[in-house]
Amino acid sequence: MDAIDKLRRNIDEIDAEILKLLNQRAELAVDIGKEKSKRQAPYHVPEREREIYERLERLNEGPFNNESLRAVFREILSATLSLEEPLTVAYLGPRATFTHQACLEQFGLSARFLPFHSIQEVFEEVERDRVQYGVIPIENTIEGVVNHTLDMFVDSNLLICGEVSMEISHYLLAQADDIGAVTKIYSHPHAIAQCRGWLENHLPSVPIYEVSSTGKAAELALEEPTAAAVASKAAAQIYGLKILKKRIEDHLHNFTRFLVIGKTSAGRSGGDKTSVLFSIKDRVGALHSMLEPFASHGINLTKIESRPSRTKVWEYVFFVDLEGHIDDKEVGEALDQLAEKCLFLKVLGSYPKSVTQ
Repeated sequence: MDAIDKLRRNIDEIDAEILKLLNQRAELAVDIGKEKSKRQAPYHVPEREREIYERLERLNEGPFNNESLRAVFREILSATLSLEEPLTVAYLGPRATFTHQACLEQFGLSARFLPFHSIQEVFEEVERDRVQYGVIPIENTIEGVVNHTLDMFVDSNLLICGEVSMEISHYLLAQADDIGAVTKIYSHPHAIAQCRGWLENHLPSVPIYEVSSTGKAAELALEEPTAAAVASKAAAQIYGLKILKKRIEDHLHNFTRFLVIGKTSAGRSGGDKTSVLFSIKDRVGALHSMLEPFASHGINLTKIESRPSRTKVWEYVFFVDLEGHIDDKEVGEALDQLAEKCLFLKVLGSYPKSVTQ
């Protein structure tokens, strides 16, 4: 037996031990699922997952890097969660878009994902208990906030129970083996705009066609042997296309933040964010007065947006993200003081802050 055969035998023995431990973990997950069912407790617990990732990263001595560690345990957690209860998630479709990719990042491959045509439909599916969670975009570092998502929270009773912050990287995908075989390109107008410089420099004579989504572009590239799509990495995996070129976007550091919506609030994880919306009376210094409780309690605001209230001319609703959990003493006191000053206050949820993908 040479050295490689011996090393491979050692790997086989380790794999067998890993499999044994995975099944032991699965049995414990089934028992936890039974207890949750008795107590009518939520099956997906974002703060618990965050604790697991952080604990494992502290224990990790390498050479396995933390990014790979998270990817492996994301699928372990997803598979064991599916043993507790099959998890169904609605998202703004179609398949293979960046929202779909955010679903995979949050829930892993073992969940069942259902695409819908509009943000409103995603809200309705969760509200009617046809799915446990929904995933929707809320803002992009280049294009700004998704106003329709903000508007939906005004009338909905759903809570934000998680977030995913993901770098938006575009890939050139095709059936062909090299760029020289590409005779046409499909993609969504936003993706084309974000990759315009690269496309003009590397494929200046190839015609570009706008379609309804990057997922649709991948479908067309699968149907046409000489067509390519500008789409996500997830699209390559889902449709079995070859990656001809990675990261062809003109501007780096393009991130989109996605929200996970549901009916249960997340517990404290130690690294949380809280989102609220409130309306104020139209008077001089009103907004300054509303924000003063946060300053006096040393609470950092990470975002503030305004939208027309749709009930009265020149009246606005403000959306605020702040660091901390609603159960934190300082956060609770600041919100109590805010409630005394505004027309109405709605806490949209506290949830673990995203680890940027």
